[in-house]
Amino acid sequence: MSTTATTPLATADAEALIEAARRAAETAGVPVSVTVLDAGGNLLAFRRDDRAVLISGETSTRKAYTALQLDAPTADLVDLVKPDGPFHSLPTALDRPLLFIAGGRPLHRDGRLIGAVGVGGGTPAQDDGFARAAVEELGGS
Repeated sequence: MSTTATTPLATADAEALIEAARRAAETAGVPVSVTVLDAGGNLLAFRRDDRAVLISGETSTRKAYTALQLDAPTADLVDLVKPDGPFHSLPTALDRPLLFIAGGRPLHRDGRLIGAVGVGGGTPAQDDGFARAAVEELGGS
């Protein structure tokens, strides 16, 4: 049995994630907010572009939290919470609200969940693409 420890998400990682998401968003001309959470759901880094809509800060954080708690990209969860979906009551079942809109992605290292990134400010498809660019920058899944 291996007891090799996985290196946790560091501040430098979080800053690289934010920068990668912002670069992708800037290329598309979309002002965004980006949130990075560690494995415990604690805020590790946050950045809101000056022109990003104010609510994007909240949505980026909730997307990251949802991706972390369910260990899945939020884009993959949207259909599960529709009125006829198997988890339709999940968005209101917890004290801390989850957000089932594309733009949140879990972060893995050595096959283990180490945190999540969330992006808000663009369309759901854009936010998901910006979050994916951040995860790819970190070399994760």
